[in-house]
Amino acid sequence: MCGITGWVSFSGLPADSSTTLRAMTDTLSPRGPDASGTWLSEHTAFGHSRLAVLDVQGGAQPMASDHAVLTYSGEVYNHHELRDELRRRGHRFTTSSDTEVVLHGYLEWGDALVDRLVGMYAFAIWDALEQRLLLVRDRLGVKPLYWARIRGGIAFASEPKALFAHTEIDPAVDADGLREAYGLLFNTGPTVWSGVRELAPGALLVLDRLGHREREYWRLEVHRHEDGQEETVARAKALITEATRSQVEADVPLCSLLSGGMDSSVVTALAADELRHRYGSTLRSYAVDYVDQAGRFTGDVLRTGHDTPFAEEAGAFIGTDHDTVVLDPHELLDPAHRTAVVACRDSPIGVGDMDTSLYLLFGRIREHSTVALSGEAADEVFAGYPWFHTARAFEAATFPWLLVTGDDAAMPMHPDLAPVLRMAEYRADTYSDALASVPHLPDEDAVEHRQRELQHLSLTRWLRQLLHRKDRLSMARGLEVRVPFCDHRLVEYAFSVPWRIKAFDGREKSVLRAAARGLVPDSVLMRPKNHYPTTHHRDYNSGLQAMARDALTSDTVRALVDETQIKPLLNCPPEQVQWGHRLRLERVVDLRLWLEHHRPGLHW
Repeated sequence: MCGITGWVSFSGLPADSSTTLRAMTDTLSPRGPDASGTWLSEHTAFGHSRLAVLDVQGGAQPMASDHAVLTYSGEVYNHHELRDELRRRGHRFTTSSDTEVVLHGYLEWGDALVDRLVGMYAFAIWDALEQRLLLVRDRLGVKPLYWARIRGGIAFASEPKALFAHTEIDPAVDADGLREAYGLLFNTGPTVWSGVRELAPGALLVLDRLGHREREYWRLEVHRHEDGQEETVARAKALITEATRSQVEADVPLCSLLSGGMDSSVVTALAADELRHRYGSTLRSYAVDYVDQAGRFTGDVLRTGHDTPFAEEAGAFIGTDHDTVVLDPHELLDPAHRTAVVACRDSPIGVGDMDTSLYLLFGRIREHSTVALSGEAADEVFAGYPWFHTARAFEAATFPWLLVTGDDAAMPMHPDLAPVLRMAEYRADTYSDALASVPHLPDEDAVEHRQRELQHLSLTRWLRQLLHRKDRLSMARGLEVRVPFCDHRLVEYAFSVPWRIKAFDGREKSVLRAAARGLVPDSVLMRPKNHYPTTHHRDYNSGLQAMARDALTSDTVRALVDETQIKPLLNCPPEQVQWGHRLRLERVVDLRLWLEHHRPGLHW
């Protein structure tokens, strides 16, 4: 995993391009702490920050061969098979990296290379013969890729902050950006930043002298499902197993994130088994907890129990070298940590202490491991969220997470912004467009039809912000996180499974639970869905109230936030601040930090 950046301009490169490119590349050094490189030609500037995972000694980038140059981030899990095929076609390799396979794959197949890749990736290729730039992003959007127009061409980067190091691109936010940030609809394309766009998952962009063009090379489709319940469970298990086994390859230490939930436990069990058979080694696993959490835990709409006992039981059952990272609430309030999180996100929108704790957890893990496996995306793939199983979400004409999580009210905007943002109209229009893109079978009944919509919305919107969060917070610590449940072959198969099979036992993730029997403890299989843990410590709430009170001394913050909905929470007894209300305080604090760090121009 790495950071990529650069630009192509058919107007030619200015004299200071080397300095600009180095500045852009340096902003991504946390993503690639092991090495960096640059490449420049008449029209092209490519930069790369490397996190060495495969072929540590080889695989330096940007990488050139024949008439093509590549800067690449991610992992292609079928690179061995592709390498063998390319060798049969006459290609010679000088490294064992997947980077070189992608480069030679382009030389052999051109843009059609994308149809052969299995993995998570974002890359740019300059073809000197064709005089064209190709940008590519993986099918589920695990790896990020942003771009912006410049004079005579396009600049691109793994993160917006690298674009802002380019002399022609400034951080600015307009009304559209505010809607993207606080609408919580998780569009792909427009971003919070004016003029900065995100390349869609499963898409590619071509720039040549005629201009730029984007096209999808993959989209989520539905097919008639012919398998019965037992065959579906068996096929799902085979796909999960294949995806996990393909993702344990690394030339650096690898571990798993083991929360004690079913999703992470399944990935951990399969990875541990593969490591034992392939290398004779024991998998390390990690969980996060908070000081006094066992005694202070109180449930909410997203959390039903304390994770640590289940994580420890799962680790012992599977046979991992398990460690629980216990965080103090005062660490979560440290302004340096909070600022670092906001800086790596490039966005004012997050989830407060859950972001800070994940950032700290990844930092501790990075002391021992470079790659971690995660159970992310199982809830989207196998219908694990509450909104798949509540009548309110089923019947409501809006994005389901706005109803179930309480996130809708988590950042009340200043009343003066209402006629500018027109948030209700924006949400209604976006929801209508989102439903129009959902594929259906012609004979679906009402339940099947709605569940297909809910799953498509979850996979194409909700999941994307979770993947953003996981990528930014892990890569800020130089840790690569892999997500087996995002294997596109598994996602395609599960999406077409009818609801009567998907929820055959009347619970969430029925197919996954059946596939996981024997892999993990029964107690883990049968526990309800539990979201990422949050601290319940009184001192954290008290400290957060003080930080939010200070944030409201900023004129700019007060111009954006509805103080009447924030101030009552500042004087509430800390132990009585509910999680949903606390999220309002978190986002006020993050907004202040974001404004101070990025100093964006605000225009509306």
